Amino acid sequence: MLGRLDPQTILATLVAFVLAITVHEFAHAWTALRLGDDTAARHGRVTLNPLAHLDPIGSIGLLMIVFLGFGIGWGRPVPVNPNRLRWGHRGMALTALAGPLSNVIIAFAFALPYRFGLPAAPEPVTLFVQRLILVNLLLAAFNLIPIPPLDGLKILLGLLPAFWYPILAPLERYGVGILLVLIVFGSLGGSILAAMYLPVYRLLFRLVIGEAPL
Repeated sequence: MLGRLDPQTILATLVAFVLAITVHEFAHAWTALRLGDDTAARHGRVTLNPLAHLDPIGSIGLLMIVFLGFGIGWGRPVPVNPNRLRWGHRGMALTALAGPLSNVIIAFAFALPYRFGLPAAPEPVTLFVQRLILVNLLLAAFNLIPIPPLDGLKILLGLLPAFWYPILAPLERYGVGILLVLIVFGSLGGSILAAMYLPVYRLLFRLVIGEAPL
């Protein structure tokens, strides 16, 4: 889905990933602070400095995605203490939602020239903007999958009646393993994940750009 591998596109995609992850993690940290938990702030995470949010292993995963077309990359998880958040697990859901929502907002902002038919920018700028929109929408859609450690499960727990929280919350312990198994082992796992995030990606793309993705 990320397409070409020429040097210009590779650079644009890598920079887009760094910016998208930085904004995503900053949004988690900022929202947690606004809801009463300063844990992330004390760890220096309420910042737009990419060095505060990039994870060494996760960055290798990003390189795999760009160069090989498969894998998973991630930023450093933002430390949040749910017990210090207003509204408990509902506050945790808002904190989780802030990440994907920030990516959609970034994509929408950079898509405005497409929506209003503004004059075309130079090719390198156009390429970067296209990559930035694509990466932000992919990151948002993928993180909405309700499998931990992705944001989707925390959002789901905030929407469900409180009865479900102690039943589903323990899945956090096994989520990383489940996610890695789905990614690493064959077409079946990839198909399951794709079935979960591609419809959301296509919907977001249509809402942001105004047309269906190719």
